[in-house]
Amino acid sequence: MSNVYTRVVTLVVLFLITTFAAHSQINAPRGSQMATVSQTVGTSTIEITYSRPSVNDREIWGKLVPYGLNNLGFGTSTAAPWRAGANENTTITLSHDMKIEGKPVKAGTYGFHLEVNEGNKAKLILSNNSTSWGSFFYDPSEDALTANINAEDIHHTEMLTFDFIEVTPTSAVAALKWEKKSFPFKIEVPVTEIVLADIRNSMRDQPGFNRQTWEQAANYSLNNGGDLNEALGWIDNAIAGQFFSQKTFANLQIKSAILAKMGKEAEAEQLLDDNLDMGTVFEVHQYGRQLIGLGEKDKAMEIFKYNAKKNKDTWPVHYGMARAYSAQGDYKTALKHLEKAHANAPNPGSKGRVAANIEKLKNGEDIN
Repeated sequence: MSNVYTRVVTLVVLFLITTFAAHSQINAPRGSQMATVSQTVGTSTIEITYSRPSVNDREIWGKLVPYGLNNLGFGTSTAAPWRAGANENTTITLSHDMKIEGKPVKAGTYGFHLEVNEGNKAKLILSNNSTSWGSFFYDPSEDALTANINAEDIHHTEMLTFDFIEVTPTSAVAALKWEKKSFPFKIEVPVTEIVLADIRNSMRDQPGFNRQTWEQAANYSLNNGGDLNEALGWIDNAIAGQFFSQKTFANLQIKSAILAKMGKEAEAEQLLDDNLDMGTVFEVHQYGRQLIGLGEKDKAMEIFKYNAKKNKDTWPVHYGMARAYSAQGDYKTALKHLEKAHANAPNPGSKGRVAANIEKLKNGEDIN
């Protein structure tokens, strides 16, 4: 029995040793903590995940991060770039197809590496392999993108940091900052193309059974460089021909703006003139303001007078008349209408805006 007992105990101990070995890593803090930074551009997202080593009084460039491609003494790569961080691959994830440093990159997650060189020169490398440890298994045949970039001198940054240092409606500049160097690179997003593709897809689902969807689609395309013929078809769909269609002054204004942008100014103007009676006092007021913005001061005066006659002494007809006379340089008459507008302004906020414009007129300034 003792031999059998001994064999059983030995097997149990071996099992426990094997089990503990398989799960030997405890969940303890890392020396280089992980971080994720993300930025939205349009409706798209850019996300960078990395580990953050500290300078810790070390010489970084050319020493801790050697210049060029190097044999790191481990893994399969004999000419590896820098992992652009610590521990696992630094990764960049793009929610849509974009351009990085002017070169196209498909949506997805990529390993992020840098070949750092002397003289503030560097090469950005995105690899289709995003799951390896560091750059030890870097293979140039897996490159998705390479681009030469320039480093910049900055104030000391103790912990390696990725940041989005510049953002526009269609692009972002991301930068790796560490020690006294920054490595910026530009990411461009085809926002209009992405949004319009999403709109077209949405129209085939529940949103497509709603008039406002077609209006919003046409208006977005109009104001963001979309196909005007497509936009015209969308707004026509909102106006007539479908069970959800309804002609309103608001969607006629969108159609008018599309026609004007297509070079059909007379048709655009006639469309609204023929349907002025559909407009609310505010919609007609806004139409008059648009005409002032287009430099059509006399036409704007006609529209504001029409609004004042149809909606006598209501807010904001006197405000509109003040804008019309101000646009023509008749500040004295504009001031009289603005004082009436102040008297019938519906709330303190409106009264405050009118009062500010009264001061402008008194100082000889146009209020448009």
